Amino acid sequence: MSTMSYPKTEGTTDVSIPLTPGWYLLSVLSLLMGFASISTDLYLPAMPVMGQSLQADSGMIEWTISGYLIGFSFGQLFWGPISDRYGRRIAVGSGLILFVVGSAGCALSNDVFTMIGWRIVQALGACASVALSRAMVRDLYQGTKAAQMLSTLITVMAIMPLVGPLVGGQIAAMSSWRAIFWVLVAVGVVTLGALYTIPETLPAQSRNPEPLAKALLRYVELLKNRRLLGYLGAGGFLYAGMFAYVAGTPFVYISYYHFPAQLYGLLFGLGIIGIMAANVLNRWLVVRFGYDQILLYGTLMAMLTGVWAGVVAYNDLGGLWGLVVPLFFFASTTGLIVANSIAGALADFPQRAGAVSALTGAVQYGSGIFGSGLVGLWADGTAWPLGLVVALSGLGCLLSMILLIPARAGKVK
Repeated sequence: MSTMSYPKTEGTTDVSIPLTPGWYLLSVLSLLMGFASISTDLYLPAMPVMGQSLQADSGMIEWTISGYLIGFSFGQLFWGPISDRYGRRIAVGSGLILFVVGSAGCALSNDVFTMIGWRIVQALGACASVALSRAMVRDLYQGTKAAQMLSTLITVMAIMPLVGPLVGGQIAAMSSWRAIFWVLVAVGVVTLGALYTIPETLPAQSRNPEPLAKALLRYVELLKNRRLLGYLGAGGFLYAGMFAYVAGTPFVYISYYHFPAQLYGLLFGLGIIGIMAANVLNRWLVVRFGYDQILLYGTLMAMLTGVWAGVVAYNDLGGLWGLVVPLFFFASTTGLIVANSIAGALADFPQRAGAVSALTGAVQYGSGIFGSGLVGLWADGTAWPLGLVVALSGLGCLLSMILLIPARAGKVK
């Protein structure tokens, strides 16, 4: 495989990365990007039994997801500038160690509040992998090509939430919900080993030398950029709806509609299949129309399907499948929104890719705090809280696109 070498600078060693990154490198990046999903999706089917074990109601167990999102959201704001200054691998590796410690703490928890605390620690580590894998893609690609590669990675990564609930349900059935978190400990250790088999993507001469405190203050400057706000809003509202979906469907499907817990992963997997299909479609569409145009179509679809889910949930139309269908289409819009909103956010800030990627992730997963938190706060034993949050999220996606992203003529390369 051909490579390109960055020139040596004093006190550094020569670093080479593939000119055309191979599938092994892309596979490791997909694994890193998948930590947000695997950390939550694996234990979704065990949430009801976990609540019984920890003597907590459904609302409190749903806060284990919200607590995770708190750590995941704010942690990225620190990992981004750290990676821009010291390189991607050292930041991701440090995060993976923290993830392993947090996962072990979750496995040993004996009450829901301790569990929420360790979930925050787990998330502080996991977020480094997710945020910085996106920055590593930006190190290697630009513009439309970056959007294509992000779609590819998200498609590959989507296998994890597709099989996660199924695997988690089987682990819980054969052992206990604690065994799920021990599996995550093992995943973290294996990923840490894989990280150090791939090259550093950010050469020393391309790093940001400014002090971390100053780099953190520059987030304020980024938030003054109107187009960036539009991309952040489109992705953020989508994630609010998706994490409402993640937090709410186990109880709606299993407790309200009495769907078997061990088969929950099949219903959850339908949405993942939709996401994968939409990402494959996005790879083709983005070359032809540009990521801004496809993002507009995606947010419009999110609004329509979100409102559809809200109406169905409020009136209890069609039972279980009446809700599964609109949620499937809403989840599928992830393939048209996430990669394109990230590519758009990163496009204008090549020298601050780590910080912008971290800010993007912080907004997305921070929005997830509200989405999952509101489902738990408004929980009433029906599907209505889930439908309401998804509907509001879809509306927010479209409004962000219309109000904050000015039309740009032609394709965006």
